[in-house]
Amino acid sequence: MNRLLPIILLLFSLNTQSQNETLSFQRGEFLKYKIQYGLINAGIATVELKESNEKSDTLMHTVATGWTTGMVHFLFPVLDIYESYFTETGLQPNHFIRKIDEGGYTQDKELFFDFNAHQVKEINHKKNKEKSFFIQNDVQDMLSSFYYMRRVDFTGLKESDSISINMFFDGKMNPIKLMILSRETIKTNFGKIKTIKIRPLVQKGRVFKDEENVTLWISDDENKIPVKIKASLLVGAAKAELIEYNGLVHPFP
Repeated sequence: MNRLLPIILLLFSLNTQSQNETLSFQRGEFLKYKIQYGLINAGIATVELKESNEKSDTLMHTVATGWTTGMVHFLFPVLDIYESYFTETGLQPNHFIRKIDEGGYTQDKELFFDFNAHQVKEINHKKNKEKSFFIQNDVQDMLSSFYYMRRVDFTGLKESDSISINMFFDGKMNPIKLMILSRETIKTNFGKIKTIKIRPLVQKGRVFKDEENVTLWISDDENKIPVKIKASLLVGAAKAELIEYNGLVHPFP
């Protein structure tokens, strides 16, 4: 349960050199997901692109929050908060914040990206330590990659085509490969939605049973919203579904 929000953000992160110039998101967008663990309603996750940004007019600011509910919260309370500041044009990460409390396990870290020096500085507030790491120009943080994905042009991608991303997380660059499975029309809280079904190839053994036990559906339209995800974990299975949205650029569904 303590990995649900990172899993959701990780699997919403795709990257390709083929870009779609159609605007797929805007400031003020809000997405809300219900998380289930087996048959239990386990928590809620939200992803919001802020209307204003006090840090810089040239940067976009997004906040993702996840928390447990009901009996799960009573047994294992979780509150995870992630923030990212990234450039509006190139969508390069500038500043990433991670504050989590997962059943008493806490993290309080910040990342500052310097692409001119090919470095990212990590500040661990809990341990009062700083580290620097080498990065490549195409690297994304966990949240900036969510929006980078939504500029991908999926129209030319077919079954078995693959996509790659280079994400910096937990002190290293994590290459992730994603495979297009099919296009499907699925039932959602908002009716039947045309989607692109994707299979992320994730790191085996850390969270998932094997590298192919995750499935993701994103809306096959100009919004490119993740609408559903299923994952078989080391213990049990988890599911997340879109239950609320506001501030979209294009009509949905």
